[in-house]
Amino acid sequence: MEAPEGLSARKGSLQEPQAVPGESQPLSANAVQVTVVKAQDLKSIRSDTSSTLVRVEYNGVILGDSSTIQVLPNGTANYNFTTGFEYSPDGPNSLVDIAQKPVLLTVIEASQKQKKQKEEKVLPLGQAVVDLLPLLQGQCSFTVLAPLYAVPTSPSESLHPEAKCGLEVTVHTEKPLLSVSQLSNGNFLSVTLEAAYSVPDTFLPTGPPQNYMACLQVPAVGEKEVPLLFQNGILKPAGEKEPLPRPKKWSLTNIMAPGALNIPNSFIFGGSYEDEDGELNKTQDREFRIQAESTKRIVWDTERRCYLDPAAVLILQNRIAECQYWPVEVCRMPVVSSSKGKTSKADKGDEDRQIFSHGVAYVNMLPLLCPGVQRIRGAFRVFTYQDSEVLEKTKKQQSVLRDLRPQVSLTRDRPCTPGISSPLSRAVPNKAQREEKEKSTKEREFNRRTSCAPKIQLSDTALETENTEKFLGLDGQQYAEAGTFLVMEIKLDKALVPKRLREELTKRVKEMIPPRPPLPRRTEGAKKAVEDYHSQVTSIAVAILSEYHDLFGKQLPDQGAIDHQTLEEQKRLLNFELNSSGKYFAFKEQLKYAVVKIVREKYLKTTAFETQEEFQAFLSELYVYLVDQMHVALNQLLHEEAASPAPLTRMTAEQLWLFAHEAEGNKDYKLAALYHQQRIAQDKHNTQYWLDYGAFCLLLEDNTKAQECFREALSLDPHHVRSLLLCGIVAVVLQHYEEAEIFFEDACCLEPSNVVAWTLSGLFYELQNNNIQAEMSFREAKKRLQAQLARERSISEGKRGKKHIAAAYVRSTSPGPEQLLPEGAPDGSASRLPEALEEPALACPAPEEEASASEAAPEGPPPMSGLSQPSCTIFMKAVEFLMKFKAIQFVHMALAHELLAGSSCAYYLALARTYLLKEDLSKCEECLCEAVRIDFMNPDVWALKGHLCYLKRDFAGAKECYERTISFVADAADMHFVYLRLGSIYLEEKEYGKAKQTYLQACKSSPSCLTWLGVGIACYRLEEMGEAEDALSEANALNNRNAEVWAYLSLICLHGGRQLEAEQCYKYAVKLGLGSTALLQELRAAQQRFGFGNPAL
Repeated sequence: MEAPEGLSARKGSLQEPQAVPGESQPLSANAVQVTVVKAQDLKSIRSDTSSTLVRVEYNGVILGDSSTIQVLPNGTANYNFTTGFEYSPDGPNSLVDIAQKPVLLTVIEASQKQKKQKEEKVLPLGQAVVDLLPLLQGQCSFTVLAPLYAVPTSPSESLHPEAKCGLEVTVHTEKPLLSVSQLSNGNFLSVTLEAAYSVPDTFLPTGPPQNYMACLQVPAVGEKEVPLLFQNGILKPAGEKEPLPRPKKWSLTNIMAPGALNIPNSFIFGGSYEDEDGELNKTQDREFRIQAESTKRIVWDTERRCYLDPAAVLILQNRIAECQYWPVEVCRMPVVSSSKGKTSKADKGDEDRQIFSHGVAYVNMLPLLCPGVQRIRGAFRVFTYQDSEVLEKTKKQQSVLRDLRPQVSLTRDRPCTPGISSPLSRAVPNKAQREEKEKSTKEREFNRRTSCAPKIQLSDTALETENTEKFLGLDGQQYAEAGTFLVMEIKLDKALVPKRLREELTKRVKEMIPPRPPLPRRTEGAKKAVEDYHSQVTSIAVAILSEYHDLFGKQLPDQGAIDHQTLEEQKRLLNFELNSSGKYFAFKEQLKYAVVKIVREKYLKTTAFETQEEFQAFLSELYVYLVDQMHVALNQLLHEEAASPAPLTRMTAEQLWLFAHEAEGNKDYKLAALYHQQRIAQDKHNTQYWLDYGAFCLLLEDNTKAQECFREALSLDPHHVRSLLLCGIVAVVLQHYEEAEIFFEDACCLEPSNVVAWTLSGLFYELQNNNIQAEMSFREAKKRLQAQLARERSISEGKRGKKHIAAAYVRSTSPGPEQLLPEGAPDGSASRLPEALEEPALACPAPEEEASASEAAPEGPPPMSGLSQPSCTIFMKAVEFLMKFKAIQFVHMALAHELLAGSSCAYYLALARTYLLKEDLSKCEECLCEAVRIDFMNPDVWALKGHLCYLKRDFAGAKECYERTISFVADAADMHFVYLRLGSIYLEEKEYGKAKQTYLQACKSSPSCLTWLGVGIACYRLEEMGEAEDALSEANALNNRNAEVWAYLSLICLHGGRQLEAEQCYKYAVKLGLGSTALLQELRAAQQRFGFGNPAL
């Protein structure tokens, strides 16, 4: 069968179009094989359809036509037609093409030829597309039922957008198109250009036809960049808004069925303006956005996709970090029909023509570097394209559209209006086909749709039109005056910066609290104080009565009354006995504590009186009250058992270190010193405790006390290298240079392989202007460091080699774990893997297991885990040691040497920490900006930047930095303060759910009084009283001197109707000096509302 005009084309090189149905010819290994199995329900498109064939086309090339197949009565046509195309990284069908270009299938109706006709008459019946993206997602074969959309027989015909029939298609490759590494480390980028709103008035729908285009350039394969061009935007007049959701469209031009342009299962859903990532997303922009979406606009709704190989992903990350704004260029070009047979002067001079209405939108891509962010969508203003401004903002020196203009001109034979006048291929009709064209009206209509379409051309005729001249005059400011903006979406298949997978925190707070021995229930308050006074009075009365009986015997009732003189004598003798034996003083001391409790609980007197008159008035009132209560007690003569003593709780050294560290960060140095002292009191012979206390004294610039601590540590272990180094450092600070030299020399002699010791010794000699000794020390330190690195590399390679050998042995023998057991191994021993199968340890400078390096790092038990890049220079290793012990003077000396070797992220991070300790916030901010520029994925940088914003009271900036920090897969070095401060910001912004989760995360990693207090406050605000009390009780167990904990416990007791406990908690909150005025007012308001809780009421 000879193909009719408009359907013949340059065939694919792999398969002849006259393939026998059901047979397929062998394809090469680098081939994508497409098999059209059958069509279903063809009668739903045209009931009288009898014979059809299917044409397969990809990337503008016809791959082949099937034989003509009879349609069964049920509308099924079994084609079983196989064809394919080759793909190649540098060829016409690259991975970039496969990502964004589908296979186009056209079902053609073939009717019986008449006598005077040389061939059968054919008409397109429907079209379908098959997305090849699964091939880039690791699949080698997949089968789809592609919807078949009807082709209109005339431009005015309106078809139902939904497909009623389909084509069953199988796509197959011999091997995966992407390797495992490319699949895991690569990415997919999709850009959807929705529309341009508020376009200039010079854009007229009734003028000469225009092709509205936009373009941006992205890295695809290595350093090769791919332009993503969006053409054929439709200029729509003012009217109703675009519907939502609406389908995204393929960037194809050779489709005759409008429904086939829609990408399956891909829609534009829109969203609220406030949730967008671009510009014009403020509340004040809402009215303008709503109005613009109903006025004249250019609509594309087109998606372009691109595969990024691992190298391109890294390039994309680095370019976004270097320059956050990416240019998206827009323009329009007149469309001139290609009805002329010869090439015009305009065709020859296309490359010299300018771009019309050339604008640019600056898309902020920086959010894509946030952990877990895969998509940005928003509105972006369009500005006039100016080379200098684009270079300044985006560091792009060339215009993508100017570079692409010759290629756009070469597409003159391709259509620009899809669905109306589109050819099926790039074919040129032959002579016989042109003769046949004049014989049939229907074929002329078909060939009109499949013939050469209008072309994009910058002709002299178009430039001479009145509208174009008017446009050129307004080209400079039209976008800014109209307020034009693009709405677009940029989406990645995987986030550039991975986000940590959050563990599900325990729902019940009580389950996270460690078990503790139950405390005896002790109710306190004013009432309990009076009851205790009654008990003491009764106890003393019983004791005095016992003394009386010992002296005078028991007086029985039947013996009659004793006369007054005898009673006075007995009283005198009893007083003498009590005073001479000391029992009177003991009774007084016993009663004094009960009286003090009444003064504190009942009268709330804990401070001195201002005047003597006030003191005497109070004593009179107290005396009357005590005598009255004494009479009540004597009349009752009740006895109560004393409460059992509370079990002693002992904090571990790790907890005390954390609490001290926490207090230092909150600048509560008095509390921090108390924790350090408690830690030393637990074990006075632990050198690390003395070193940590000395470092704390260095932070306070109490150098003399720091020297005492370091020397105490040295006295416990004279061969302790870190103690020697710190003694030398503090001696330098105190200007005892001779002592310092002795300490440094002793450290280097005791441990010659210690890199930090040699480096600090060199810094000391440099401070003494002894350059020869300094250079020798630095040279020795570098030699020791190189030896360490070489040794660690050999150890790591040896472990890795053993692992590979063991893995190869396992694979060669059997995959079954039972065969790995030695003979006679007992059951269950399969779970014990050999040592060679374990993961090798990470090789980094100065590992903890090496004795030489372990001396350079403190033995303190930091409960927080973090990720920091290993130090690779002697000076950064020294800085790491010095920062842990707050030796800032030596830190700056070491960093000065590091700067000579070249700045790094670690350099700026360490320098920023020193400035933060000195509260020089401006210099700290400068250093952090440089650190972010060098390594934007370092969680330590973002954590420190959050601390900086927090100290500057920029809580919005601190919140953003902290949220980014906790989103990284790797933790920062000190996550404790990140959680604490982020939780406090959430509480301040009344985001209690987020605050609870953040504080719980802190409790899980490093529990303290403040972390549990945060959980308790969040639960209280969420009205989860049970969990709030559990959390606050745990906070109180860790630190019973926190006034805020007592205040919230009092609030909970008020809500629970527990009067005695509410009073007691309130008393301690006031006694410990509750500093929050707002919380105190809230507590007193609750007391007024409930009618109890304050004994003074």
